[in-house]
Amino acid sequence: MRLNIRTKHREAFWGYLFIMGPILQFFIFLAVPLVFSLWISFQKWDILTPAVPIGFKNYVELVKDPKFWKALYNTFYLMMGIPISMVLSLILALMLNRKMSGVGVFKVLYYIPAVCSVVAVSQMFLWLFNADNGLINTLLYNLFKVHGPYWFGEAEYVKIPMIAMGIWSSTGPNMLFFLAGLQNIPGSYYEAAIVDGANSMQIFRKITLPLLTPTIFFLVVMGVIGGLQGMAQTYVMFPVSGASAGGPEFSAATVIYYLWQSAFSYYQMGYASAIAWVVGLIIFVLTLINFRMSSKWVYTD
Repeated sequence: MRLNIRTKHREAFWGYLFIMGPILQFFIFLAVPLVFSLWISFQKWDILTPAVPIGFKNYVELVKDPKFWKALYNTFYLMMGIPISMVLSLILALMLNRKMSGVGVFKVLYYIPAVCSVVAVSQMFLWLFNADNGLINTLLYNLFKVHGPYWFGEAEYVKIPMIAMGIWSSTGPNMLFFLAGLQNIPGSYYEAAIVDGANSMQIFRKITLPLLTPTIFFLVVMGVIGGLQGMAQTYVMFPVSGASAGGPEFSAATVIYYLWQSAFSYYQMGYASAIAWVVGLIIFVLTLINFRMSSKWVYTD
């Protein structure tokens, strides 16, 4: 009896010991920073001086701040690239979901943009859309005799190369998800449809697309979350300090870029924390809406 009790205690000890790491990681890197940032969002704090409680003043100023709303608008505008990327990814996945040689090579080639450094990719797009000697403007002039715009210097054009960069970077990973979804569809479904006389478009609309809706739903949710958290390309192309900060007329700044600028350029830690919590709330609400609406169009049977 005592031996059984000792064995159980020993097993419990090792069990608690093994889960202690993830628990400590959760508290140190997630729970404590979240609570601290929430507390700071109700303070006026510049790191150098003690925090001063100011209640909801940071949130009130946030609602009145035109730069915040401009950055939020820019963020949602840049997310226009998500559906374009998904359509291109689906087309590529359908092309690669065939028995042909060299499929593995194409998978690697399409995925390479996802593992490239954001700094390197940003510099590449800065060159591609360079107003004087960039590839895009050179092609526009040589093919159509049209002088291309100053892409990164005019507010009405600056979002176009940024959307193109997002599409270029995300198409490869999305394609792999779609390809995995296509390969999980039983071949017997297609065989039965062909026997019934269905054509290619009918098979796609009635079988392929419905069975890919879980993949589409996943990519939409992750795309929205990733889009709201994006800032790296703006940070590389337009440093957070100086005359070019945020691009022309602040038209390239995302909401996380503005958060970073508020925290580490203006040292408004309380205000930056308030932005973070508002963005977190927006992500939560949009994710909740996506999950609620998924029951109407996502095929789960």
